[in-house]
Amino acid sequence: MQGGSTGVGYGLKYQARCISDVKADTDHTSFLTGTLSLKEENEVHLIRLSSGGTELICEGLFSHPNEIWDLASCPFDQRIFSTVFSSGESYGAAIWQIPELYGQLNSPQLERIASLDAHSSKIKCVLWWPTGRHDKLVSIDEQNLFLWSIDTSKKTAQVQSQQSAGMLHYLSGGAWDAHDVNAVALTCESSVQLWDLRTMKTTNSIQHAHVRNVDYDTKKKYMLVTAEDESGIHIWDLRKPKFPVSELPGHSHWTWTVKCNPEYEGLILSAGTDSAVNLWLVPPTSDDSALDSLVESPTRRVEPLLHSYTDYEDSVYDLAWSSREPWIFASLSYDGRVVVESIKPHLPKK
Repeated sequence: MQGGSTGVGYGLKYQARCISDVKADTDHTSFLTGTLSLKEENEVHLIRLSSGGTELICEGLFSHPNEIWDLASCPFDQRIFSTVFSSGESYGAAIWQIPELYGQLNSPQLERIASLDAHSSKIKCVLWWPTGRHDKLVSIDEQNLFLWSIDTSKKTAQVQSQQSAGMLHYLSGGAWDAHDVNAVALTCESSVQLWDLRTMKTTNSIQHAHVRNVDYDTKKKYMLVTAEDESGIHIWDLRKPKFPVSELPGHSHWTWTVKCNPEYEGLILSAGTDSAVNLWLVPPTSDDSALDSLVESPTRRVEPLLHSYTDYEDSVYDLAWSSREPWIFASLSYDGRVVVESIKPHLPKK
């Protein structure tokens, strides 16, 4: 169940805490990651897994002006991505483009396509439209949700709508529902807020404290997974959000992030400050027929841990499944170490 890494490693020069699958690259399994150095010039690395799966190759290395706290690759253009960054005092967010001939240039410079400069509070993350080509983008700061209209060819970003979460809530992150593109889930200190982007209002909430991270199940509608500081991982059916339908033990310290597999139902990755990555396989929950009984028997506690990857020397802050090869994932620990693993050896035999 536990074990060291059999994966492929890659080292960044500085500390780091965000990595993203390059979903739009359909020819290669590739990832983008960015560093978090307060004193040095930061870097964005474009990393590709070799065709034999034995080596991680640096396809591009680009300078970035500030500490990178969030990074997300554009789902329809492999050369475009967003970052949330900090100079130590203030936070900003921008959309960047990798130069077309980056592999042939000595010191290729990223082009800033647009700045998401409407924020007055500390920016937490940027979310791209979850499926296909679209001009919409969401950004979240501690107090507000912004919906943007992006034109990458004209290099413009305009606020389409904005709404405050209210004085009593400090937002920390969120996720966009691939099943309902009008729905986003936002995390704050005492709950998960469910928002409708058409009205820019909350439609419901999950009253649950200390949620660090949230992800929608891309294979099953209405299902949401949360990672909490101390209480592990919970799986929710949004039609009955009063109680979770399943509970996983999580990590021995804070559970920092959860990611649902893009192709296989019930496969979940989690990572935490215990320097481990856990692979879970959650048994399918009953559908509508059992919904009415959820209140009476609220939560199943299951322990479907397939494998724990423990060969890390620092906290693991981010994970990314490959959408091209969904049995492959990348993990990033705070010391700047990227590890790409295949989960195939740990899947149950049929």
